[in-house]
Amino acid sequence: MIAKRKTPREIFALGAEAVVEGALLAGCSFYGGYPITPSSEIMEAMAARLPKTENGVFIQMEDEIASMGTIIGASMAGRKAMTATSGPGFSLMQELIGYACMTEVPLVIVNVMRGGPSTGLPTSPAQGDVQQARWGTHGDHSIIVLSATDVQDCLQMTVTAFNYAEKYRTPVILLLDEITAHTREKITIPSPNDIEIFSRLQPTMPPEWYKPFEETVRGVPPMPPLGAGYRFHYTGLTHDDHGFPTSKPEEVESAVSRQFRKIDQFFFDIQIVDEHRAEDCEMLVVAFGSVARSAQLAVDQARELGIKAGLLNLKTLFPFPRGAVEKVIGNCKTILVPEMNMGQMSREVKRVNDGRCKVKTLNRIDGHIITPKQILDSLRKG
Repeated sequence: MIAKRKTPREIFALGAEAVVEGALLAGCSFYGGYPITPSSEIMEAMAARLPKTENGVFIQMEDEIASMGTIIGASMAGRKAMTATSGPGFSLMQELIGYACMTEVPLVIVNVMRGGPSTGLPTSPAQGDVQQARWGTHGDHSIIVLSATDVQDCLQMTVTAFNYAEKYRTPVILLLDEITAHTREKITIPSPNDIEIFSRLQPTMPPEWYKPFEETVRGVPPMPPLGAGYRFHYTGLTHDDHGFPTSKPEEVESAVSRQFRKIDQFFFDIQIVDEHRAEDCEMLVVAFGSVARSAQLAVDQARELGIKAGLLNLKTLFPFPRGAVEKVIGNCKTILVPEMNMGQMSREVKRVNDGRCKVKTLNRIDGHIITPKQILDSLRKG
């Protein structure tokens, strides 16, 4: 077993390796997965690292569906659990993601996006899974979707993903793209004492009083591990506060509404954005993932040319950070949304903008990153 460090250290790491560092810092002790390009490095690093930690369990399953099943079960048993996948594997996970939403099981799913649909471009970057991450499973459901821009971000946003999963008792999806996951650069790994780690709430009442889906002020019921003496009934059916199936309209509405409220009322905590030169911008770039790195350079170059450009880098994709966008677009004439898809995040921007200023899109779907020059050229055209 590896002893815990007490001081920060620097390493030269892939984004995928930084995800593993973040997961271990956050207290992940169970990984169930299946290899798929370009996320396999996460699984490989977990296979090497996790069994060396205290109570760490790594298991390779026969497919992505089984992988989701293992992490749901591990989380129910009290573990912080994670899996990683890409493209077609993410599609296979959707039914059990819905089950995890309905049963309010905290877990983390890392999706390293690649070209698609179907087999698509297995080794090339894309950002085409944005709307799938929000709406991939059927029915009305609440979920948190995060993104990472660089390798240091991969570590930090993985820690954040675990914290949100535990704090709000919900699945959290972390979207990377092939470039972010496969970029290698120097990062700082903080000591465990230097970061905030959140673990799920435990019940304080006697077992006979416990209701696993009880209404609370925060909307998040406590969740003891299975086998701890508290009675559970888990089902994918709509259920009452004891977990038993119900079709009573008032109980159905109460259960679904609470699942949304537990996230919606904490937008201030969940919605993370980085602003770069956006305080006085007339042209705003809204980007995420590796494209945001291109956008930052393009904004700096635009400023040198006298163009008042700024960047809003989205670290939280859903719930969409509406307030951050509305705050910045007050003085804007144009919003530019560059993304490696046919226009998925731009739909959210247009919805929030509501016709207040012009929204331009810059899309690339050929398996190559959007370059700073492409973004700068679009900014110069106004």
